Amino acid sequence: MIEVFVAIGSNLAEPLGQARRAIAALATLPESELLQTSHLYGSRPMGPADQPDYVNAVARLHTRLGPLALLDELQRIELAQGRVRKDERWGPRTLDLDLLLYGEEIIRHERLTVPHYGMKEREFVLLPLAEIAPSLVLPCGTPLTELVARCPRNGLEILAGAAGE
Repeated sequence: MIEVFVAIGSNLAEPLGQARRAIAALATLPESELLQTSHLYGSRPMGPADQPDYVNAVARLHTRLGPLALLDELQRIELAQGRVRKDERWGPRTLDLDLLLYGEEIIRHERLTVPHYGMKEREFVLLPLAEIAPSLVLPCGTPLTELVARCPRNGLEILAGAAGE
C-alpha cells in the first residue's frame, strides 16, 4: 500500500457538508483505506475575492490504486458532489480534491503533477497536512516543518473536526 495525501476544498453548496461527504466518500475508495483527516479549516479564497470563503482539510490514505486510477476516483467523487469544471482558475466550486503526495513519487503527467504544484505556498494545505503528518518530508527532501514555519496564516482558522466535532 502507498501512503497518499489528498486536499479537500469547497466553497459552494454548503461547504462543511461537502467536505464531510467527501471524507466519507474517500473512506469507500476501492483498494484503499482512509487513515486520518485533519480538522476542517476556514480559509479566504485564493484568486478572485468575490467568492465565498473555503472549507479545507487534508486526508491521509493507504491505497493500492495507481496514481491515475486514484485521480479518476477523486474526480468521480467531485462530479458526484456537483463539481462543474470551468476554465476559470481558482474560482468557486462545490468540491475540489487534489492529490498532494503519492508516496515518495514525483509524477509529471499531462493529467497529474505530484507533489501538487502549489502545495508549498498554500496555508490551507500546509497547516492541515502538518496537523496529520508533522514529521513529513516531501519527495524533494524539504521537511514540511520548514514550509509551515515560513507560510503566512492568512486568517486560516479551525472550523470543526472532520467528523463534525
